[in-house]
Formats: sequence, structure tokens, C-alpha cells
Amino acid sequence: MNESAASTLAAQARADLAGLSYPAVSWVTPGTMPDGAPVHATIVVGAGQSGLAIAAALRREGVADIVLLDGAPAGREGVWDTFARMEELRTPKGLNGMEFGCPSLSVKAWYTAHHGAAAWEALDRIPRKAWAGYLAWYRATLGLPVEGDTFVTDIREAPGDTLAVTARTPSGPRVHHARTVVIATGYDGAGGWTVPDFVRAALPGDRYDHTNGPVDFAKLRGRRVAVLGHGASAFDNANAALEAGAARVDLCFRRARLPRVNPYRHLESAGMMTHYPALDPAIRWQVARHIRLVDQPPPRRTLDRALADPRFHLHPASPWGSVALEGDAVVVDMPRDRLICDHLLCATGAGVDLATRPELTSLAPRVALWRDRYAPPAAERDDRLGAYPFLGADFAFLPRDAQADWVTRVFCFNGASGVSHGLHATSISGHRHALPRLVRGVTNRLFAGEAAHVVARLTAYADIDLDLAEDFEERHGGHPHLADALAGP
Repeated sequence: MNESAASTLAAQARADLAGLSYPAVSWVTPGTMPDGAPVHATIVVGAGQSGLAIAAALRREGVADIVLLDGAPAGREGVWDTFARMEELRTPKGLNGMEFGCPSLSVKAWYTAHHGAAAWEALDRIPRKAWAGYLAWYRATLGLPVEGDTFVTDIREAPGDTLAVTARTPSGPRVHHARTVVIATGYDGAGGWTVPDFVRAALPGDRYDHTNGPVDFAKLRGRRVAVLGHGASAFDNANAALEAGAARVDLCFRRARLPRVNPYRHLESAGMMTHYPALDPAIRWQVARHIRLVDQPPPRRTLDRALADPRFHLHPASPWGSVALEGDAVVVDMPRDRLICDHLLCATGAGVDLATRPELTSLAPRVALWRDRYAPPAAERDDRLGAYPFLGADFAFLPRDAQADWVTRVFCFNGASGVSHGLHATSISGHRHALPRLVRGVTNRLFAGEAAHVVARLTAYADIDLDLAEDFEERHGGHPHLADALAGP
């Protein structure tokens, strides 16, 4: 690792951004609560890749007073050092969006500074740990203010057109105030990671894990492991168990065969990612439903890695009918087979229920859902999709009724935006196109709060633009009527 080159690159990135930042004027009026507590322009809940990019983008638009809150300890924000277990990103390495057109802020420049140009050219996809390193450098380079160990437990309306953000911290509860809030809490932002009820009911908690939570793979050494699911996370965790020394890994899924086509790739065009919210709700519903029915395949290299290990066994068309503890073994019954294993890994995704999200305690009953705004034909009914929030074109929550207009000052830039904005919107590949919509929404709300001051501040503005140098009269004093033209204040 060439830390000196990375440090030099950081200085270059800051200089380049300064050269591109016109106008570099902070325009949001500082505010305080009656007790003197600050009212921030924007609070971003979540400091993973989206949270960092949002804060950086808002700063470029003259919104300086931003605070990022994250429940993870400092340096552990996001998924890359926790439950993301892939070897490399699933997004092509040419991704962009977080660097705002500034090459020296890009992941390509960062990786090249550390490993050289030849290493970058040889890459197919960016290694996961390298991406985590880039995000840490990005945050430090831009000096983004993150408060770690701060777990948001509610967002609600507060006096003076502000929002109160309540959080749990190591030193006790704390309340922040802001004019706008952006929720950037990742894929599970619409609910939480779910383990099937029949698994929870049949087994003690130490005999199963959700793949998107903490897993002690060391304890799986020499054990028989069964994985439920066919997506990338299922195969990533199967590979992690094999690498940890599992005696056998059986991966089971409901479909007759693995998906072959990835519909996400079709949606990742500039037109679709930029203008998706303008589509009629019926079309957006049909797109979300199609993706839900078709799904996407695991990455080829991830699949190849699993199939190359003789301890790995694949079971298509094998939904789990029931599980039971028989003696010290976990027994999984499937339509055509029965597995005897020691531990279960459930790659079963996230549920959709806003009421289960602590940060949405006050918001959940007040925001419009898709089932409130769109009634699909009977053949297209999908209760899961209907439970997603129906968002504005700028990612703002919309009120279920007119009395809750304050919810439009809260923006939902996470997995809960999928039906409204497309499932690509908050991914790495979507940032370039989605962030401008979000930022414009936030700045629109902030500027509305500035409107009452516009005329008074304009008329009071008295900065001298025509600066007469000391030798001005000597050089031009003989010009007719000059004294009259320059008379007065």
C-alpha cells in the first residue's frame, strides 16, 4: 500500500473540488432551538456509501451544516466489513457517481495510487476490502462529520418547522434538530432481515443465522451446514462456511433452476436511472413485480467458487417444508429429500414493514404506502410491494393525509425506495443519476425556509463590487462628470 501517494491524491482531490465549486457560498441560515441547541440544515441517518455521497453532494450545493449519524462504531459503518461477504463488488469497476466528475476523487485514482495503473487495468471488479478502504479515504479526504455509536430511534415533527431526531448513544439518549432529514440505512430500510417463522419456532437461536447478520463462521468448522436461498448472499455465505472448514454445505432453493438473466442490468441505462420516477405508477409496479418474479442470478465467479468445492451440494426445487431438532442434529425436510445438518444459514432477505424500523416510529403511521396510492389489477396484486412507501420524485415521503405534511421534509434513500424509484436507485451504479434528484429535493425544502429573508437581505446587501483603487482619481480625474457619477454612498 502506498499511503504517501494516497495522501498526495487526497490533497489533489480537495484542490480539484475547490476549483470546481462555483458558487462556493453557504446559503442556509443557521438556526437554534429556544434552548440554544443548533438546528442543522440536514441530518443524514446512515454513514455508509450512500450517506457519505449524500453529504458530499449537499456540500457541493452550498449546504454546509450536515451531520451524519450511524449506529455502528466509528470505522464500522456500512456493510463492507460486516455482513458483505463477497470477494469483489457485483458492480462493474467503471462505476461512478460519488466523485462528481472529479477524477482525483474516484476509486480508480485511489486504487491506482495504492497499487499502480497496471493493477487497475488487470482488475475485473473491485475487491470488497478495497472498496471499504476507498470509502474510508473518501470520508477522510472530504472531512465528512460522522457521529458513530448513535442509533436513531425516532424522527418526528418539532416546533419551528424543524424535525427532532432522537438517538441512543453510549452516554444516553440525545435529540438532534434539523430542517431536513435523509434516511440512508441500506437495503433493509423498509423492514428488517427475516428468518422464516418455522425455523425460529423449531430451533434455538444458536442453531441458525440470517446471512445478513453476524455469523460466527469459526464455529462451523467440521460442521454440516444447510443454506436456504439462491441469491448472491446465499452463495457468499456458503463459500464463507467452506472457507472456514465446514464439513459439508447444502444450498437449497425453491426454484427449479437458478435465474440466468439479470434484469437489473437492463434497467441500468442513463435514461431509466435518471427518469424512472416519471413513469406511470402502473409501469413502476409492473417493473417491480417482474423483478420480484424473475430475480437475479448469483455472480458467475461466486457460483464457480462454490461448485469447485466437493463439499458443496446444490438442491434446486427444494424448498424447506419443516425443520426440527432431533437429538443434536437439525433435520430439514424437503419435497424429495431430507437433510441432516448442524447449522442453518437463511439467505431469506428483508421484510417490508415500516413499523418495525425504530427510526420510523413516528413516520410509519403517517406516510403514504403504495397500497394507499395505487390499486393494481387483481392478477398483479402483491401485498409485499403494496407495503413499500409511495415516495415523491425526489425521494421525499408523502403524507397519508394533509395533516402530516411535515413528512415531506424526510427523504427515503434506501431499500424502501425500490418500487418508487427502481431497485437500482440507491446502489453504487445508481448514485450518479439518483443523487441529483435527492439533493434537489432537499435544497428545495431548505430554500423554501429562506424565502422570507430574500428581499430584506438583498436590499441590505452592501458589499462593494466597484472597488476604486487609490490611484483611480489620479488616472481618471480629468474625465468629465466623473465626480458626479461617483458621488454618494
